[in-house]
This record gives sequence, structure tokens and C-alpha cells, in this order.
Amino acid sequence: MKRKMRILLIEDDMPVAMMMVHLLTRAGCEVTTASDAVQGMERVQSGDFDLITLDVDLPWMNGIEVCRRLKSDGRLAHIPVVFVSARSSEADVRRGFEAGAIDYITKPFDSADFVSRFISHARNGSAPMPDPIPMEAIA
Repeated sequence: MKRKMRILLIEDDMPVAMMMVHLLTRAGCEVTTASDAVQGMERVQSGDFDLITLDVDLPWMNGIEVCRRLKSDGRLAHIPVVFVSARSSEADVRRGFEAGAIDYITKPFDSADFVSRFISHARNGSAPMPDPIPMEAIA
């Protein structure tokens, strides 16, 4: 059995965070959560994560700044970042990619699409590939 993909999910909207945790856990990932930027930065320092999901609008510091700090830290820069945000303008998406993200998913999102994108990043070498997921686990 392969090691589970370890994801740090930084999201301040608890219902959204719980849904994302549910989807990613069902897809075979191990998920750790943080509800604000400060807590997220603390958790990433003490964990061994394969991928970070990050909202743009967070308490204490916005997600774009969190991503920039992660990418400027030699110990953490290798961890892929995926933004999941309600901010959907072209400028917002561009800022996310310029900060160093590998993907930008806008809310609301389709559950199957959401999980498929994480699996795609694993297949492309951005993170470890989890065991195959039955499609009914996503729906």
C-alpha cells in the first residue's frame, strides 16, 4: 500500500473546510487543517506535507502572502500549493500563480473536479499518488 498524500488545508470557513476534508479523506489523502494563516504557518513548519491547499481570504494574513512566504523558505518551497478561493477574477487567479501556486480552484467547485485535480497533481509528480479511487467515492 502506498503512503497517503499528506495535505495541509488552510481554510477559515469551517463548513467548506469540513467538506474538503471529507472529499480528500474519501479519496485516500491524509488531511491536517488550519483555520487561519498563523496556524497554517505553524503547522507547515512542524509537518511533512506533500501539498498545501490555501484560501486567499484568511484571518491575520492573506493566502497570497502565505504562499509567497512558503515559496521564499528553502525548507518549504518544494511543497506544491493549490489555492481554493471564492475570488475568481483573472487578476486574483494571476496573483495566485505569480505567488507560486500550481493550481487555482474557484468556489463553489464540483466535488469530482476538485478531487480529480488533486489526483492529477499527484500523477504529474507534484505529490505522491494515492491508491486508486473508486469513482463512487468522489460522487
